[in-house]
Amino acid sequence: MSLSIFDLFKIGVGPSSSHTVGPMVAANRFVDALQQQGHLEHTHRIAIELYGSLAMTGAGHATDTAIMLGLMGQQPDQLDPDQGTKMIARVRKDHELPLAGQFNIPFTEQEHLHFYYGQSLPKHPNGMTLRAFDQAGLELWHNNYYSVGGGFVLSEQETEQTGDDQAVQVPYPFDNAQDLLDIGDRTGLSIAEIVLNNEQTLGRTDNIQRDLLHIWQVMANCIERGCTQTGILPGGLNVRRRAYRLHQELLNQPQQDHLEVMDWVNLFAIAVNEENADGGRVVTAPTNGAAGVIPAVLAYYQRFVPGSSDDGICTFLATAAAIGMLQKKCLHLGGRSGLPG
Repeated sequence: MSLSIFDLFKIGVGPSSSHTVGPMVAANRFVDALQQQGHLEHTHRIAIELYGSLAMTGAGHATDTAIMLGLMGQQPDQLDPDQGTKMIARVRKDHELPLAGQFNIPFTEQEHLHFYYGQSLPKHPNGMTLRAFDQAGLELWHNNYYSVGGGFVLSEQETEQTGDDQAVQVPYPFDNAQDLLDIGDRTGLSIAEIVLNNEQTLGRTDNIQRDLLHIWQVMANCIERGCTQTGILPGGLNVRRRAYRLHQELLNQPQQDHLEVMDWVNLFAIAVNEENADGGRVVTAPTNGAAGVIPAVLAYYQRFVPGSSDDGICTFLATAAAIGMLQKKCLHLGGRSGLPG
């Protein structure tokens, strides 16, 4: 199983890669399927069925609005969260949903979006069924989708597939940490260089450094926005944002203490986590719940480490991706960590 750096770091929106990003991706894929089968312009009604944990915690994790936005053609890595809020408000006001951004169809959440509490689809706890009907009420197409973590989505058909999901052969395949160390000993390459050489073969981008720096820029923007926002976070627990106040305190702190740098690192992570909780734009690293750690370390590197550079940022992201790949491969191989010692 050959993983890409860009499988580990994906631009999306909060608050959950499994419950927000994944369902939006599933809705995108459903709309694409309707288009490919010639059903899109004949669709008059959509039914959304949420099961398992998507039903139990979906409202709190914006699963419902994420699917609505996905059906409108909005994608997690492109969505402006502020505009998304306005789009949902318009659907609720007009009782119409612009399917794929093109065809207005009747839509009310009470009638067309259902939470099946206590019920689950057979393949995964994060399951959903999407259905399309024509004007006569005949079903045009339906499919089950499973949000399996980190923004990854499998259709019902894909859950039946076996074998390697990626046919591309990379120059330095590794399934565990010992493989990775052995490759380094044999070739003299660093962990980052191993991953970057593999990435070139995978062909996910024509400019790896450009796209890695774009990921970092999204992370940096998330930190910056998180440090400027105030108020209560959504979710009903009346949790007040802390990053703005902490930022002001650090800016106004008269003396530099040796541990002050840790206060900055904590601030960076809190700012990202609060943006995630508020449905802001974040980078899954490798999930939304863990999204604060990588940006916090990178912001520390850029701000406090002499000689920090774009090359250093890319090296860090590639090395971090290697660790994430080991963990994902561990899960794929049934829980064997492969960690030496």
